[in-house]
Amino acid sequence: MLISEKQHESNRRNAQHSTGPTTPEGKQAASLNAVTYGLRTRSLLIKGENIADYWRLWDSLENEWQPETQSECLYLEQMSVSQWLLARMAASERKVYEAGLPLKSQFDLLDRIARHTARLERSFTAAMHELKQLQKERKAQTRKPVQQTKPSAPDPHPNWAMQAAAEGHPAFSLPAATDSR
Repeated sequence: MLISEKQHESNRRNAQHSTGPTTPEGKQAASLNAVTYGLRTRSLLIKGENIADYWRLWDSLENEWQPETQSECLYLEQMSVSQWLLARMAASERKVYEAGLPLKSQFDLLDRIARHTARLERSFTAAMHELKQLQKERKAQTRKPVQQTKPSAPDPHPNWAMQAAAEGHPAFSLPAATDSR
């Protein structure tokens, strides 16, 4: 959609008034604007969280699941991040109750937390199922013994095999058609 030159000039003038935060507190608050949830966060930790606690969670899951491949480690990471953020959602829920907000605001915030929690639980569960499947397939491949056998002689034609007379039949004599797919 194109805008008029007058509207474009008005936007330019208005933009001169929006220069962003100028105080250190405002800049600090704005620095969190791009923080998202999940595996693609800029920083998994927020103020007040301890990286050592996250690594203990990682170590616990790693000891339980014993990943051996890069893909298995990626699913383990998804599980650990989901679990970490689920703990954060639980703490957020507690803070909403303690804040003494009006009931409407409290319900809105609790609803958002519940939706995030459901997404994180699905993410954890999906990663766990995928990790189980990868490990099952990897273990099945390592169990298959490689068999070195000599090819056996072909079986004699069974009684129901077509007779040599079928070779002259038109259905068996047509040129091969090219695949037009």
